[in-house]
Amino acid sequence: MKPAVVVYKSLPEDLLQRLRAHFDVTELDEMSHENGKKYASVLREAQGVIGAGGKFDKPMLDLLPNLKVASTISAGYDQFDVNELNARKILLMHTPDALTETVADLMMALVLSTARRVVQSVERTKAGEWQESVDPGWYGVDVHHKTLGIIGMGRIGMALAQRAHGGFSMPILYNARHPHIEAEQRFQAGYREVDSLVAEADFICITLPLSEQTYHLIGREQLAKMKPGAILINAGRGPVVDETALIEALQQHRILGAGLDVYEQEPLPVSSPLLSMPNVVTLPHIGSATHETRYAMAATAVDNLITALTGKVKQNCVNPHIISAPDAS
Repeated sequence: MKPAVVVYKSLPEDLLQRLRAHFDVTELDEMSHENGKKYASVLREAQGVIGAGGKFDKPMLDLLPNLKVASTISAGYDQFDVNELNARKILLMHTPDALTETVADLMMALVLSTARRVVQSVERTKAGEWQESVDPGWYGVDVHHKTLGIIGMGRIGMALAQRAHGGFSMPILYNARHPHIEAEQRFQAGYREVDSLVAEADFICITLPLSEQTYHLIGREQLAKMKPGAILINAGRGPVVDETALIEALQQHRILGAGLDVYEQEPLPVSSPLLSMPNVVTLPHIGSATHETRYAMAATAVDNLITALTGKVKQNCVNPHIISAPDAS
């Protein structure tokens, strides 16, 4: 008898067939407490789940008593209570490599479009405002040779540094939990504490995941240290930045602008002041949203689930230490 698996995000048919070759597959439209109660008998038997979104807290995990592996189609995993997963010996798999280059592309696009006022210029041109040669009211600022500060020098940070340093001759500053020797050798990157980085950089780019340590890492104090001509880019997680403080800084023109793909509340409420600010580029969390990358993420998540449930985990596991951890009993 094949192990039972629940799919809670639409997958391409070829990937579903790959799962069905190994498992008894049930598809749900989403993983929610409401669906959890509706499909209680299905969830009770599930040894694996695969999808994106939802919240895997203790009440949800209580509905999955036989769960062995959760495979998320994402690099981030803040929707999972990892401590609870560890206590229940549930492996958590994710897709950290599949989206690296695509997210770095988007971050560089945010740097360029915010600095050069691309979105605002498009809107003004379509509105018929371009009637003569543009005056300084249309001008942006240069990107090349400006200092780029990266907060979070992981895979995406390194890919962004490669684009910025190699393509735009930008000096690189970075902050990470530990010195990054490769970044320093390849890009002559300089390590800085967060407060020093935000004070020195012309562009501050955030690639961090959300955790207790990173929540509101960039708040009023850090925003106040930024240069008046600096631009903040966030494609990590929204709550890493204190959004209220950022709005205030933008409204008061204490910084030049912001390019955002993530927010404290998603979708971004239509009442948010960020949507009406000409010095802000707002995107709908599309960091990995290309056909190629989303397929690669889904394929990786499928492979992750298969390898984890067959006891062959080698990579992409958030909590591999539980595999050999002794039972508390």
